[in-house]
Amino acid sequence: MSERVQLADELHRKGYSCSQSVAVACADLVDVPKEILFKATEGFGAGMGTMDGVCGALTGGLLIAGLKNSTGNLISPKSKPLTMKISKAMLNSFREKSGALICRELKGVDTGKMICSCPDCIKHGVEVVEEQLDK
Repeated sequence: MSERVQLADELHRKGYSCSQSVAVACADLVDVPKEILFKATEGFGAGMGTMDGVCGALTGGLLIAGLKNSTGNLISPKSKPLTMKISKAMLNSFREKSGALICRELKGVDTGKMICSCPDCIKHGVEVVEEQLDK
């Protein structure tokens, strides 16, 4: 288990959302203060706050992907295709590890059968960040 996975787990146990846990644990990969990552991901928790959206652990990782890969060039934005390629790889890997992408499905809200727990989703969220961005 990586140090980031351990840190993300500790943060989640402190009360951070899944998205906040992943983003803040991966802060060393981007030049953004942890407080900003914490604030920026607050609305992504619980599948965008409704459990109907993409898992917060993955959205936190996708935020890190954009921050890490984007050139930030507002005049000539050319980094988007590569960032989208990275995002797609992260989505595919997360789905493979977790069994789904949508929070509601992962938690088994409609079926009564949980596919993946929040701690495991957080672990997978950090893993996909590390696979794609920490090379």
